Amino acid sequence: MADSQTAVPLADFSAAMTSGQTFQLLGRPAKHTVLFFYPKDNTPGCTTENMAFRDAYGQFQAAGVEIYGISRDSIRSHENFKAKLGLPFELISDPDETVCSLFNVMKMKQMYGKTVRGVERSTFIVDAQGRLVKEWRGVKVATHVDEVLEFVKNQVL
Repeated sequence: MADSQTAVPLADFSAAMTSGQTFQLLGRPAKHTVLFFYPKDNTPGCTTENMAFRDAYGQFQAAGVEIYGISRDSIRSHENFKAKLGLPFELISDPDETVCSLFNVMKMKQMYGKTVRGVERSTFIVDAQGRLVKEWRGVKVATHVDEVLEFVKNQVL
């Protein structure tokens, strides 16, 4: 796992996101960025996770950290999901799994007794130079945003 002592450089990438914008890893205005990958818009766990990041958004902003959610959903799905939840951050669309592959979040998992290929809920913190500072994989929604916020407050500020 990466940490602030051993930041790992990431390959630059760009991807379409909500509000008609394009995300560029090395073109971000924030000092640090939270990239959280989630399986699908409008599902219970993903809705809860997005709302938790929404509710803590002001605290992340105060620390100079920007948040982006990423899934394989379309821009249209993302725009509807963002509006429905009142999300203050942008959602990145990755239907061809390019960004998911860069972060190695596509996994085989069990769903309703069947093995399916899908996004493993994961979160990454990237510094201003595009280096991976911290990662969480196989995230459990309940306390995850609090863990990320605690890391940001203790390590980033």
